[in-house]
Amino acid sequence: MSATVEHEKRKKEILEKALDVFSKEGYDDTTFQKIADRCGISRTILYIYFKDKRDIFRYAIKLITETLETEMVRVELDPSKPVIERILAVFDSVVDTLTDQRNFLAVILEYLMHLKISGTAPEEKILRRTIRVRHHFSLLVNEGRATGEIRKGFSGAALNSLLYGLIEAAAFRVSAYKSAGTSEIDELKSAARLAMEGIRKN
Repeated sequence: MSATVEHEKRKKEILEKALDVFSKEGYDDTTFQKIADRCGISRTILYIYFKDKRDIFRYAIKLITETLETEMVRVELDPSKPVIERILAVFDSVVDTLTDQRNFLAVILEYLMHLKISGTAPEEKILRRTIRVRHHFSLLVNEGRATGEIRKGFSGAALNSLLYGLIEAAAFRVSAYKSAGTSEIDELKSAARLAMEGIRKN
């Protein structure tokens, strides 16, 4: 195994334990020392992989969003399914990922709220990854309008905002209500299906 691959593997192992600390302590109370202790290593060794806790936090968001985007592209480019079905499949994939990462998602929302209260704008990298999720929905909505699968008279921007609004509702629900079960998640998916049926060309 190459040194680069081994280094990346070790980073992911550290990240898994760091996420436990973030989830239990929250972003503000998580320290580099607490992460090092949880990993059973010294701060000096931890510095080999990450420069500070924010670096770990960004890396976690990067891995989660890259995994999510890979799945979105796979579904998006599947020509065997109508556009509406692909939009719903992408929505389901996003919601399932949010649910799987609900503890860390709560930390992300806490971090963003902290930035808002302090008057600091969210980091460009986080915003850019959020915009990319919206972009994938936009591509599918535009395709559906172009092929006629989506009824005329509906604004592409409005449809995109509706879908992203449902994603935001999902993010809030699964992070704020950590006990939310399958039925609550299914309700969100049903809401998306109801919305898409309303725009499907008869």
